[in-house]
Amino acid sequence: MNLTDDRTAGNCSCVRDFLAGGNGSRISGAASRRPLRLARFRTMVLVGLLLVTACGPTPQSSESLPASSEWREFKGTWTAAGNRQMMRLGGDRRASIANFTGSLLLAGSSRPAIGFRAEVIVFNDSVTGMVGRAVWIDERGDQVYSELKGEGTATGNKIFGVFLGGTGRYAGATGMYEFSWRFVLESEDGSVQGQSVGLHGRIRVDSPQSPSGEGGPRS
Repeated sequence: MNLTDDRTAGNCSCVRDFLAGGNGSRISGAASRRPLRLARFRTMVLVGLLLVTACGPTPQSSESLPASSEWREFKGTWTAAGNRQMMRLGGDRRASIANFTGSLLLAGSSRPAIGFRAEVIVFNDSVTGMVGRAVWIDERGDQVYSELKGEGTATGNKIFGVFLGGTGRYAGATGMYEFSWRFVLESEDGSVQGQSVGLHGRIRVDSPQSPSGEGGPRS
């Protein structure tokens, strides 16, 4: 323990002695010294209250993303595994519902976080494309939500995400990201694994004073 901690511990000990009545003999004496005793007593009470405050725990500040109109750009890799249920619709057309859980690691000097745990639910039609919803969860438990839309067809695999806000330091988040997806494992029982290709995007947290209709980034 450093010198500051030793002094703080000594001060706290004095406060405990004072509150327990250890200084009671000092405020007793002849009636002729009562005004002086009263002044000393008031001084001791004031000092005791100050020391009690000093001995209390230091409030912990909550880190948050700066609320501003500046975009925070990022790139990264999304890997996930899950289960997919597929239905054939005649010919080569197929529809599927899948849920994935995985990790998202980000790079870039202005990235919103180093990484997230990511969960997503997707509906895909090999002709009309795919739609889905995703939630990214950081190490604090704060969440950022997004909706996914993409080609998801035999001739195209580009997926676009739009942020829909979140919780904690991602409340009010807007922005977008995009990537392609490739499967690295597809088993007969529906188990699948895959990862993103070329994932990049940008995000911002609007300040409370900003109009709610500003929307996402403009190309």
